[in-house]
Amino acid sequence: MARPKKDIESLKAIRVNVRMTVNDYLLVSGNAATLGMGIPDYIRKRVTGRPLPRTKITPEDRRLFVELSRIGNNINQLTKNSHLRMHSPKILHQQLAELRRMLHELKSNIKNK
Repeated sequence: MARPKKDIESLKAIRVNVRMTVNDYLLVSGNAATLGMGIPDYIRKRVTGRPLPRTKITPEDRRLFVELSRIGNNINQLTKNSHLRMHSPKILHQQLAELRRMLHELKSNIKNK
């Protein structure tokens, strides 16, 4: 039994050739690879306005985002406490030193990646 014929609307019968610079090609191919798509599918979805899949995030990047979020939360708490005058300068200094150490560690991890 043969495969059923497709409708004329669902056939990809028209071919479009596009010229682009090397930089444009590298940009398009990088964007497509980031989304886990092929270049033709990426261009087709971008041109027709269809939604693109979400960017895939590596587990390492997810861990870094969570850590940065925690650091931001700690900074907000320290700021609130300092504004309310509910802090001990020695404890505040230790907490800021710990945050500074964590930020330097994250920066070095990002640079080494």
